[in-house]
Amino acid sequence: MSEDKLHNFKHDEPLNVLSEPMIAYGLPKANLFSVLFGTSARQFNLMSDFDVLKTSRDGLPKHILMALAKKISLTLQEFSNIMHISERTLQRYEDDTIIKTEYTEKAIELARLYTRGEEVFGSLDKFKLWMKTPLHVFKGETPVSLLDTSIGFDMIFKELGRIEYGIFA
Repeated sequence: MSEDKLHNFKHDEPLNVLSEPMIAYGLPKANLFSVLFGTSARQFNLMSDFDVLKTSRDGLPKHILMALAKKISLTLQEFSNIMHISERTLQRYEDDTIIKTEYTEKAIELARLYTRGEEVFGSLDKFKLWMKTPLHVFKGETPVSLLDTSIGFDMIFKELGRIEYGIFA
């Protein structure tokens, strides 16, 4: 602050306030992993890969997978296509039924992708919109339509890296 401003400063005027991200102070912030694991982002970051692996092997209840789908605005059809399970079979499961490893693993990958997208775009809503927009880089397909394969996941992660560093195709 210049000296002129310091002399004219009134004590009842609010100071300029710097907004800093909560994570800088290690405060928990809800993210998509909290949907899956019932924990904060900070606690998730403390989970080892083996903790995540164990959860994947143990499976998750259907209601948690459906909560994730709702959080990332996927329709039942989109979600079932990504999971490689028919809509009808998914609907038949009770809410507390533990879903097989391969579906839990896909759900964890979805949460990782959407968390990464939220970081790159600065907003989950902006990333969800991007995911449903046909893009030239994906030959006119929407990114969400690529999620039925691990190669599609990789393509989207790579594109997020290019976006983050300002490298556009």
